[in-house]
Amino acid sequence: MSPSSVDPSGKAALFDGHVAAAPDQLANGPHPYGKDALYSSPRRRPRTVVVECSHCHARTRVSYADLGVRLATISFWMPFQRHQHWIRCPGCGRRCWCRIGWTE
Repeated sequence: MSPSSVDPSGKAALFDGHVAAAPDQLANGPHPYGKDALYSSPRRRPRTVVVECSHCHARTRVSYADLGVRLATISFWMPFQRHQHWIRCPGCGRRCWCRIGWTE
């Protein structure tokens, strides 16, 4: 089959990851199906953390570099609170109190 005869709306379009697909869909390795997909959590990606926003309640996975930029710009830290860091939320883009899940 030559590359010019490939139908982008055929079987390959349904089962292959698109370039604009989410990074976890493009990752190599086994993907859970059926019961495993419902009752298992995805593996943690290396060098990333989860940022949970108190305003929009979004949980977004960001890299250490992105988190470093967010903390280096105008940010505050208030200990002993659930949402300790006042940074720009990666989900909604607003400056609000966020929680950083280092071990998630």
